[in-house]
Amino acid sequence: MTAGATPDAELFERERPRLVGLAYRMLGTVADAEDVVQDAWLRWRGTDTSVIERPGAWLTTVTARIALDHLRTAERRRENYVGPWLPEPVMTGPGPAEAAELAESLRFGFLTLLDRLEPIDRVVLLMADVFAIPFADIAPAVGKSEAACRQIARRARLRVRRPEPPVRIDSDRDVVDALVAAIVAGDVDGVLAHLTPDAVCTSDGGAERRAARRPVVGATRVTRLLVNLAKRAGGGTTAAPAVLNGNAGLVLSLDGEVDLALVFEVVGARVSSIWITRNPHKLGHLVTPVPLR
Repeated sequence: MTAGATPDAELFERERPRLVGLAYRMLGTVADAEDVVQDAWLRWRGTDTSVIERPGAWLTTVTARIALDHLRTAERRRENYVGPWLPEPVMTGPGPAEAAELAESLRFGFLTLLDRLEPIDRVVLLMADVFAIPFADIAPAVGKSEAACRQIARRARLRVRRPEPPVRIDSDRDVVDALVAAIVAGDVDGVLAHLTPDAVCTSDGGAERRAARRPVVGATRVTRLLVNLAKRAGGGTTAAPAVLNGNAGLVLSLDGEVDLALVFEVVGARVSSIWITRNPHKLGHLVTPVPLR
């Protein structure tokens, strides 16, 4: 035990990565997730924990409830967001890979589908299907009956259901590296060969960085966009491969400062989706892995 730490503090710190992971999946940014968990810590510290029979369940319920309030506020803010809104990419370490369901729920494709759900639907689906929390515990977190939560979960599953390719980072990296090489070389045919016909590229620059205001759909249009972006890259630009949210990714830096992140989804042997994050407020966790589960 850390010197000076109380048993309650030690317990909370053991739960923290899981709580941050839950809040991040709900809110899409690490800073918001950490704010939620800090609020949960304050409530934990101000509670008589000796009467709490299941501290983990208590902390999960409180964190989910706080995150739900934050999510409702965030939904209103995003109505005025400039261009598409994407989750913040994070460099994932080995931790999430220990549990396949947790790792899969961090992937960009899943997070962008979650973002289409209503706040309560998102919370219920995550708690039930990702964190395996009983509906009896979910109900008080969202202010619904247990039966209503079951119905919400069924509805949410239908909305986010999609065929998921197996996660094979090594082979995915080969596909992504070949695509990037073709982009840098300006090889239009080579780029097209490494994209699915219905490939989609979505860019998030926020209000401060220039980015496409709508998703670019179709291999031909995506190819044109990527090749033109590569041509405009000036000197001092470096690219580093990374695993971002469990996907093969690429972090581009300009004169030593992170400028953008690309996350790729591979289906079969071709790239089907590319997410580009340029919003500077979403580039702060691309150096070291974030401790979340």
